[in-house]
Amino acid sequence: MSALEVAGIVVGAAVAGVLAHILLFAALRRAVKRPRATVERSLLANLDRPARFVMPVLGAELAVGAISPPDPAGTILVHAIGIILAGGLAWLVIRSTYAFDDVILSRYQMDVADNLRSRRIRTQIQVLRRVTVVVVSIVTPAVILLSFPQVRVAGAGLLASAGLVGVVGGVAARPTATNVVAGLQIAMSQPIRVDDVVVVEGHWGRIEEIALTYVVVRVWDLRRLVLPISYFVEQPFENWTRSTADIMGWFHIQVDYSASVDELRQAFNDILGASANWDGKVGVLQVTTLGTETMQLRALMSSPDSQRSWDLQCEVREKLIAYIQMHCPSALPHLRVRAIEPHDGAARHPGTLSHHARQSAGRRTASGRPHVTRGGGSEEQD
Repeated sequence: MSALEVAGIVVGAAVAGVLAHILLFAALRRAVKRPRATVERSLLANLDRPARFVMPVLGAELAVGAISPPDPAGTILVHAIGIILAGGLAWLVIRSTYAFDDVILSRYQMDVADNLRSRRIRTQIQVLRRVTVVVVSIVTPAVILLSFPQVRVAGAGLLASAGLVGVVGGVAARPTATNVVAGLQIAMSQPIRVDDVVVVEGHWGRIEEIALTYVVVRVWDLRRLVLPISYFVEQPFENWTRSTADIMGWFHIQVDYSASVDELRQAFNDILGASANWDGKVGVLQVTTLGTETMQLRALMSSPDSQRSWDLQCEVREKLIAYIQMHCPSALPHLRVRAIEPHDGAARHPGTLSHHARQSAGRRTASGRPHVTRGGGSEEQD
C-alpha cells in the first residue's frame, strides 16, 4: 500500500471522527433544551472541545491499526498519532472530572436548611477531582516520554544513580507531600467540609474552598484566610457545624439589685417568642454573678445556625435594654451614695469629737458639703 493511500485512509478516518462528533453533540444540544437536562448540559459544556480533538485522532488511530502501514514511515506515523491521542485522552479525562463534579453536585444543593450531607459530598468530590487532575497531569507526560526508546534507556540509568537526588528531592518536596496526604485525609475523614463554620486563628468564618494543598476561609468581614491544608490535621480549631448547624448563643447584662428578675425573664421570653431567629428549643435568663453594686444576668438562647444566632443575640440585647428603659428604669445600674455627718453630741461639744467624727468633719469641701462615700444603701443624709 502506497504512502498516498495510507494518508487518504487516515484522513478519511479523521473526517469520520469529526462527523461523529458533530452528530453526537448536535443530539446533546437538542437534549439540553429539555427541562432538568443536567447531565446533558454538563457534558456539552465540559466535553465539547476535548471530544472535538480526540474523536478525529481516535479515528486515525483505528485506521492506522487496521491497515498496518509499512515501515519506517508507518512506525513514525503510529508513534506520532499515539502521542497525540495520549494528550487528547488526558484532556478528555480531566474535563470529564468536571462534568462528573457538576452532575453529582447538582443533586446536593447547598442552599437548603440542613445541608450537612451536601457539604460532605461536595468536599469529597472536589478533593478527589483535584487529586485525579494531578495524577493525570503527571502520568500522561511520563507515558509519552517512555514511549521513546532512548528515554527508556536514559531513565534506567537515572534510576540507578538517583539515590542522592531522591533524598534531596524528598526533603524539598516534604511540605507539598504533607499537604497532599492531608488533603486525602480530609476528603476521607472530613474534619472540615465546604461551607463549614469555623474559628481559626481567632477568626470566625466559613470554609470557602478546599484545594489540594491549601484551604480558603472566608472571614466574616469578607477577607480570605489562606491556610495550608495540613493545618486542619495538625492544629486545633473550632468547627461549629461538624455534626449539626444549630448553636447556642448567649450574652451578659448587668442590672441593679432592685430589678425584678421574674419581670425581666418574662420580657426576655416574649422577645424570643416574637423573633424569627429563635428555633424554640432553649431560652433561659438566669442570675449568674453577684457584684458589689449590680447582679449579672446571662441570657441563653438557641438558633438554627451561627449567623442567625448572632442576629438573635443582637436583637434580644437591643429589645431587652429598650424594655428596661421604658418599663423599669430603676433596674439600670446606678451609683448609690451616702453622706456621713458628725454625730449630734459631738457637734454640741467640739472639744470631744471622736476620731471618726473629726475625720468626717475634716473631709468637708470648701463649699461646706459633706464628703460623699460609696455605700450599699440608697442616697441619704443622716
